[in-house]
Amino acid sequence: MKMPGEKKEGEAWRQVARYTALAVLLPMTTAVGYGIGYSLDKAFGTSYLKIVCLLLGIASGFVEMIRQLNRDT
Repeated sequence: MKMPGEKKEGEAWRQVARYTALAVLLPMTTAVGYGIGYSLDKAFGTSYLKIVCLLLGIASGFVEMIRQLNRDT
């Protein structure tokens, strides 16, 4: 049998998990974008793709963060 305060505690942990995932999202998308760009630079002998992919990773992280925050409100 659930106590009245137990439901709120479960919801609080769900929110903690959701916002922790958001905190990890932006650095991870940045690192993945840079890693992909670095690999492409090595494969093609260029020097600009890591910057392009880094910016794309940052942009995709912000877009996903904004989507998640809009979903929560």
